[in-house]
Amino acid sequence: MQRPTKKSLWHASRDYVMIAIAMMSYCIGWNVFLLPNNITTGGLAGLTSILYWATGFPIQISYFGINAVLLLFALCILGWKFCVKTIYAVSVLTVALSLTASYADAHLLADQPFMAAIIGGVFCGGGVGLGLASNGSTGGTDILAAIINKYRDVSLGRVIMICDIVIISCSYFVLRDFEKVLYGYVVLYVTAFCIDQVVNSMRRSVQFFIISDRWQEIGHRVNEEGHRGCTVIDATGFYSGHDVKMLFVLCKRRQSNLIFQLINEVDPHAFVSQSAVIGVYGEGFDHFKVRSRAKKAD
Repeated sequence: MQRPTKKSLWHASRDYVMIAIAMMSYCIGWNVFLLPNNITTGGLAGLTSILYWATGFPIQISYFGINAVLLLFALCILGWKFCVKTIYAVSVLTVALSLTASYADAHLLADQPFMAAIIGGVFCGGGVGLGLASNGSTGGTDILAAIINKYRDVSLGRVIMICDIVIISCSYFVLRDFEKVLYGYVVLYVTAFCIDQVVNSMRRSVQFFIISDRWQEIGHRVNEEGHRGCTVIDATGFYSGHDVKMLFVLCKRRQSNLIFQLINEVDPHAFVSQSAVIGVYGEGFDHFKVRSRAKKAD
């Protein structure tokens, strides 16, 4: 068994802190802006909201109880590794809901339900996006989708979307207000948009092609100060016919200014091309989002 390194422990600790912040954001959006204004959302949060409006049963108890049942199935079907951070996220959100339960009676933006839907969706979407970027999950329909995906060739996004639409539509039978249902669809759209923005912004990467006579010095500076690898490519100028060395560098978008600064300090006349990339997978970046053929066959 491989022993954890300091780097892996740091990444794991950072993930748990970010998941806690994400769940607090989700709690504010749900328990402060949406629930008091009778605006539902998708997923298990929407289902427990409907149960609360119909019976007055506390959302934190129903949310935790339903997730506990789903997680038991997930432990048996999907394994412990899938559930660790989900259990942590569900526990943090349950505690946060209990602490903010008194705010459920406060009617913020009571006369502006559309703004409540927008702001609530931003908080919920930002929280879910931050949690996903930190390899966490709020549980609920995410677990159900993962279980269905294991045995049926149905995408996770499609299962979650169908569940969300059905749950939001069913809120009409409790609220008897079609306008609130429309606000629920607004929350669904805003939440999905914010999730994409947060996840993409945290994982966005860029690539550099650098041509310079001082390529060795630039490469050393990028390695030592930028903590990024460089690939040296042999190239030939078509017009000049001269052989040149070109550096290929991949880095996170937030590191691009540092790379430019290092290049400028070594060779202000270097030829540099920068472009955004859709995804980078491997050491120091994201993990492959595929399942092995052996597992798929099972």
